[in-house]
Amino acid sequence: MSNSFSVFVVDDDKAMRNSLKWLIESVGMKVETYASADEFVRNYYPGQAGCLLLDVRMPGMSGLELQEHFLKHEINIPIIIITGHGDVPMAVKAMKAGAVDFIEKPFNDELLLESIRLALNIDIEQRSTQAERAEIATHLATLTPRELEVMEMVTNGWANKEIAQRLSVSTKTVEAHRARVMEKMHARSLANLVKMAVTASMQLD
Repeated sequence: MSNSFSVFVVDDDKAMRNSLKWLIESVGMKVETYASADEFVRNYYPGQAGCLLLDVRMPGMSGLELQEHFLKHEINIPIIIITGHGDVPMAVKAMKAGAVDFIEKPFNDELLLESIRLALNIDIEQRSTQAERAEIATHLATLTPRELEVMEMVTNGWANKEIAQRLSVSTKTVEAHRARVMEKMHARSLANLVKMAVTASMQLD
């Protein structure tokens, strides 16, 4: 796992923070610990790679409130909930709100590490998808309105002749638009272009 990824531990119990830090660092992962959700929010900047190991019940902002804060501000970081036995209903609520996992205290070290690895892999996948969407959006911005129209029809399976009839142009004109779309989108094939449209979540008819 790359050193650019951090495991952020947020727990008001100092002994628990230290224990988690030791455990996670023992397998070569970078760890940052915080005594409260408020302290974490003050120090975290959106976009930092990693995952969040979060206690549910803490003074000040609770784990669920921090999760809601992230959802409200569209901050996308995988969250693992750490919970005491009495907090299980709260942990279930957190899972329904998108948490990756919840771990009950006392926890099994290997299961916790496995959950952390899963969360970090999710973060890697999310970042890869975001980067891919950003690149596709950049290419889409270079298309003219007519080229975008042709791309939408092509990726919905329309034949050149059908597109020509719909747009009241010649088939050769459609072919020229299509060729420019493929070039501007850096598409290797029609299948590749369709994948780009799906990834970009284009609203295709």
